[in-house]
Amino acid sequence: MERNLERMAATRHDVLIIGGGITGACIARDAALRGLSVALVEKKDFSSATSSGSSKLVHGGLRYLANFELGLVRESLRERRIWERIAPHMVTPVPFLIPLYGSASALKLKIGLTLYDLLSYDRNRLEDPDKHMPAHRRLTPEEALACAPFLDPNGLKGAMVYYDCQMYSPERIGVECIGDAADNGAHVANYAQVDEILTAGDGNARKVTGARVTDLLDGSSHEIRADLTINATGPWGDMVMALAEQDGAPARGLIRSKGIHLITRKLTDDMALAVMPSGGGHFFVIPWRGHTIIGTTDTVFKGKPDELGVTETDITAFLQVINQGLPGLNLARDDVEHFYAGLRPLVDTNPNDDEKDSYGASRAAEVFDHASEGVEGLLSALGGKWTTSRHLAEQVVDMALEKLDHTGSKCVTATTPVQGGEITRYAEFEAAALKRLPQLAPEIVRNLARNHGSRMDDVVALAESLGQPELLTPLSNETHTVGAQVVYAIRTEMARSLDDILQRRTGLGTLGHPGHDTIRRIAEICRQELGWDDDETTRQITQAEKRFVTIDDAA
Repeated sequence: MERNLERMAATRHDVLIIGGGITGACIARDAALRGLSVALVEKKDFSSATSSGSSKLVHGGLRYLANFELGLVRESLRERRIWERIAPHMVTPVPFLIPLYGSASALKLKIGLTLYDLLSYDRNRLEDPDKHMPAHRRLTPEEALACAPFLDPNGLKGAMVYYDCQMYSPERIGVECIGDAADNGAHVANYAQVDEILTAGDGNARKVTGARVTDLLDGSSHEIRADLTINATGPWGDMVMALAEQDGAPARGLIRSKGIHLITRKLTDDMALAVMPSGGGHFFVIPWRGHTIIGTTDTVFKGKPDELGVTETDITAFLQVINQGLPGLNLARDDVEHFYAGLRPLVDTNPNDDEKDSYGASRAAEVFDHASEGVEGLLSALGGKWTTSRHLAEQVVDMALEKLDHTGSKCVTATTPVQGGEITRYAEFEAAALKRLPQLAPEIVRNLARNHGSRMDDVVALAESLGQPELLTPLSNETHTVGAQVVYAIRTEMARSLDDILQRRTGLGTLGHPGHDTIRRIAEICRQELGWDDDETTRQITQAEKRFVTIDDAA
């Protein structure tokens, strides 16, 4: 991953992808693996918005059955299995418990889970037995309380248990997909903002020829040319569409749904909960990396996507919902160790309806060809969900190949591991790594294995090649992340800010503030690697620490 906008501008590409979230990353990976010349630009960092603001789940979408979206559920369940196979270090099964209060709800849920099992008939067609998931089962009230003692025992009829998957780090999967694209010839750049969609012709015979891009790191401007431009900007999708339209109006509308998540201490050992409060909606309580994620809210967001944040009001309101659904938790503000927000981009299928419903809106994706609006050379990938991003990319690239008159290129992303995913059975891989690296503490080895998969030895080799064994010691007493991961992120994964490293390369900041000393230690490595002076180092620390306060306090 070499960031070089001058080289990108000097090359004519088959496709230019705008947006470096998971959708853009999957499109770039697929297109590059099929032999297309690819450029990708992202105005912030890769996977820094919606792709990092999820519940960390790769799931079928059990609740979509209520809307009879059987095709979306089947697609999601198929893709869930594919992610287990191509990113085995990142995607693992997790059991979900749904408490039962009332016979009617139990019968309805039994029918839904039976259908869910039937639609995931191929879920265990994986070589790694640890990735296999059993069918749903019912628990007695006593068994349910043993798994989750904070459930309200009054009226509890038992619980249902089913399985889905979670990600260790969705941000790193995005980076790994982009790295895979770069390994196959793609030119990629973060902090590269599209200011103008370039077109030739006028009226109803216009063609998009690329984009004018500003390098946000040095202020330089570049024209990136391509035969086909693909808009994969998620919540910013309609804004990019508007840049290509003569009247400045987007060809498709979006509903932006705001979802916040809270991170607390560990509340359950290994069982997640799916809770449906009496007031409607649902939320998850999910064990994750020694902590618990509780999410998510689902409200229409009418502000500017760049201004998204979590307020104290958001946290208070969500805690009320949580305590209503699980009164035994009795969570208070002090129990919240961290929080984050994300925006879901949903296709607005009813633009004339002023009362938007983000919770009930479909999570189905759309690939829109702007040729229908008189603008050739532009596709927009809209909506969708993290789980189905690979398949959406396959559809986009299929359409791109047809428009570019390329034939014979088959999609291979369903069977090709992402960077670091060349692992058959994860438990055996980790055990072999522990034997191979006896000089490192076991928890450091496990951290490297999870974050870097089959490329973990590259991180160790980097520290050894620099003759700096201290880079293989933890950055603090509270973490198993080592300095070599920071250097590796800068040199090979295009990390350019302190926030990149804390949030999307090491994950150190995704559980809450890692400590001022740890942040300063990482900043010192960045100063040496990136040539920061005192002012820039201070600015980077200030910016990174805004992540750990609500926007009320940040203001």
